[in-house]
Parts: sequence; structure tokens; C-alpha cells
Amino acid sequence: MSTPSTDRRPPVSQKVDRYDGIPQYSLARILGVWAAATAPMGLLAWVVAPWLSHRLDGPDPMAESLLICLTSGLIWIVVLTLALLRRELGGLEQSRVCDALWLRAPRDPKSGRVGGKVWWWLVPFTVLAAAFEALPIDPTGPMPRDLPKFIDTTRAEHFLSGQWGWFGMIVLVAFLAPVAEELLFRGLLLPRMRAVFGKRDWVASGTIFTLYHVHQPWSMPATLLDGVFAAAYPSRRYQSTWIGIVTHTFPSFVIIGVLLPLVLK
Repeated sequence: MSTPSTDRRPPVSQKVDRYDGIPQYSLARILGVWAAATAPMGLLAWVVAPWLSHRLDGPDPMAESLLICLTSGLIWIVVLTLALLRRELGGLEQSRVCDALWLRAPRDPKSGRVGGKVWWWLVPFTVLAAAFEALPIDPTGPMPRDLPKFIDTTRAEHFLSGQWGWFGMIVLVAFLAPVAEELLFRGLLLPRMRAVFGKRDWVASGTIFTLYHVHQPWSMPATLLDGVFAAAYPSRRYQSTWIGIVTHTFPSFVIIGVLLPLVLK
């Protein structure tokens, strides 16, 4: 992520709305991409993971199988995003990929400034995302699927004590999930939903992102608020997927910080 040290007025080429040149999807195609991401995650979490857990013999076979399956599902989302983009662009040239996925510094919609002080908008939206995550509105999910609840149990300590390999897998999932999901839902889909949803494309983006979480449906209440207001809205307003990536990734640092002492025991 390249950020200039000071605000700067964009040249004429950067003043163009970043929606320009982005092909628009039909509703059927939007739902098709959503299903292509959602169905594998659901099957991996609810069908493959239980099956695999009976074939593992580690300290917590179910937790292990979930980590393996979720990692596989997230890798599939990255592959899906790149495959769709390659088909659209005819290749994966870096500059074109960055434009197509809005992987550019945030652009102030009023002043036209790109980067610089505009990055400071990350602070309130990250705080907002943390506030949504802290709201006691999510029901409790089954163990060990509900990671925040799992962390508070002795089962988590038993699973992770001295287990650097599984801890590394958790770190991978914790950071791969927000990057993969934001690239698909905010980088690929959001800029291509305006023809169907108009100026409320960010609301639709947060909604289908919530419904994607069939692999952990108990998280949907907070995910809806977070996905709509702390990820989709700022990503659309500043036309930068980096904002959604950062706000979505912040809780991962908290999770890793909480789990590390369990590994060290």
C-alpha cells in the first residue's frame, strides 16, 4: 500500500470517478459470484469439517479440521476473485488489477485529494468496526466454531499450549479472511453493483457479505453493521478497498494478541 506523505491534488486522470471503466454486473451475476463464494464455505464448515475431524488425532480434531477447511475456503475465494478478474481484463497486469479492485489510496469525494490526510479516515471507521464487534448482539455459536467464545474456554488453552503449528494456521486464517473477503466483496463486487443498486450499492454489499457467513451464522448481527457501515460505506465513499481491508483486519491483531499467551503456556 503506497501512501504519500502529504495531501496532494490529483492530476486530471485521477479526478475521474473510479467507477468509470468498471463493467457493471447484472443481479444474476452478482448472486452467482456470491453463491460461488458462499456455497463452498458452507459445505466446508458444515459437511467437510465434521467428516475430516473423525480422521484427525491431534489435541482437538474439530478445531483442527475447521482451520484446515476455512483456510481452503479462503484460498478458493482468492482464486475466484483473480479468475473473474483475469477473465474481465484478459490478464492480471498489476496496475490494471489495482484499478479494477480499487486498490488505490482513498480519494476524498469533495476535495479530490488522494491519500495523505485522507488516510486519517481509517481511524474513526476502525474504531466504529471495533465498537460493532464489541456489541453483545451475536448469539453464542457452537464450540469450537465460535472463536471469541472458544478463546475463553480451557479447551482453547489445551488445544494451543505449545502448538506453534496450529497457532500459525490461526494467524494465517485471521489475516487471510479479511483480505480475501474484502477483495471479493469490496474490491470486485462493490464497484460492479451500481447499475443494479444505484447509490445504495454499499448497503447491498454489506448485506450480501453478511449472508455469505453461512459458515458462522451466529456472527451475522454484528457483521451486518460492520459490513455496511465500517467496510462497504467508507470503501465506496473513498473508492478504496484498502479502507475495508484495514477496518476488517484490525480485530485479527486483537485475536492474535489474546491467543499468543495460550501458546506460550
